[in-house]
Amino acid sequence: MDVAQLQRRLAEFAAARNWQPFHTPKNLAAALSVEASELVEIFQWLTPEESARVMDDPDTAHRVTDEVADVLAYLLQLCEVLGIDALAALDAKIDRNEQRFPAKEG
Repeated sequence: MDVAQLQRRLAEFAAARNWQPFHTPKNLAAALSVEASELVEIFQWLTPEESARVMDDPDTAHRVTDEVADVLAYLLQLCEVLGIDALAALDAKIDRNEQRFPAKEG
């Protein structure tokens, strides 16, 4: 499944529930922030070593996976509403970062 297919599936899901009036850029950005915070909460008090092993515990792995999915869902919906091609935006941002932060030689 590609990004456009996922965005269509999310739009159909929202339309079937009459949620489109609530899917404004402001609301989607706020929801994205909340979901990102819920992802951060899982890692909040872990040591760096514990955080590297977070996917070893099936219950925690499930929570992380669900929160990542929620973050991605709201990000894709926000991009759809604003007409942003998420993959093109990321590609362009990487290009800019390569210019801003050149790799060290050697």
